[in-house]
Amino acid sequence: MINSTVLHKISTLGFIGFLPKAPGVWATAAAFLFILLLRPHDLLLLFLLVLLLIVGIKSSEASDKLLGKESGHIVIDQFCGYIVSVLFVPKVFTALVAAFILFRIFLFFKPPPVREMEETYSGGMGIMLDDVVAGIIANLCLQFWIFIF
Repeated sequence: MINSTVLHKISTLGFIGFLPKAPGVWATAAAFLFILLLRPHDLLLLFLLVLLLIVGIKSSEASDKLLGKESGHIVIDQFCGYIVSVLFVPKVFTALVAAFILFRIFLFFKPPPVREMEETYSGGMGIMLDDVVAGIIANLCLQFWIFIF
């Protein structure tokens, strides 16, 4: 069993969740840099995504109890959601920036499928799923753009 301090550090991505302004944006930026610099293969990203979902749900659940419901300090969900938005998308700068912008827009406006995840599920599951759905929508937009052009 992992202790709550370790889970808390995971859910906040260490110090990133405690940055003074917009920690979620910083977590998305960290995911952007991770993809941009390492350019991992999509199969590795898929494996990482499954791992992040499992660990993210558990760690977010623990931090949700410690920090309060839907604390802005919990940012693993935003890191994970960005990974979803770039899965099976060319890892070129323009696509990664477009994914960043689209993902942040869908998180900000929370269109119905995103909002429904947040309202339907509670705890760690709710924290993670709304960002995953925002990432799926961003990814679908990018896939459509790539297909058309």
